[in-house]
Amino acid sequence: MYSFLGTIAKIILNVFCRIEVHNLDKLPKDKGFIIACNHISWVDIVGLGVAILPKQIHFMAKKELFEKKWSNKFISSLNGFPVDRENPGPSSIKTPVKLIKEGKIVGIFPSGTRDGDAPLKRGAVTIANLAKAQIVPAAYVGPTSLKEIFLGKKMRVILGEPMEISVRGKEALLEATDELSERIKQLENEIKMK
Repeated sequence: MYSFLGTIAKIILNVFCRIEVHNLDKLPKDKGFIIACNHISWVDIVGLGVAILPKQIHFMAKKELFEKKWSNKFISSLNGFPVDRENPGPSSIKTPVKLIKEGKIVGIFPSGTRDGDAPLKRGAVTIANLAKAQIVPAAYVGPTSLKEIFLGKKMRVILGEPMEISVRGKEALLEATDELSERIKQLENEIKMK
């Protein structure tokens, strides 16, 4: 389902808003990793997924989206997996770590909300640290609604240099999270200038 819908989305996006992707060569090869992006609307999820096709992203999604049977089935078929943002338990960490160790890509929006100015949560860094995986910072700039897509607002995705995470202690995790936040902001500013 992911490849099929991703291909259709790519065609639609290229027709209406000319999706532009920068630095695809930054993605690690032959191993699992995290891709961490800013989050401004549901459209950036689609844009990021389409940007790195044929590679597939396994996105963390709030558990509320899985409560209805049809939405659970649909989101799961698109490689989404639930996370309880209010009370994150061991599965919030265990599932993404397992996926990464299987060589898969885990997509995380570290702000945890569609507020571009929200501070980053340290989940992405914690997961990368436990999985001994790299984090690829990314930034999305473009349409935030179907209307803006069909009006032809340009969609741009930029990928940054992968971050190696190997830290100990809460303070070090917070510092790495601050660095990730800074890298995402720099990428966002860079893509706005292109």
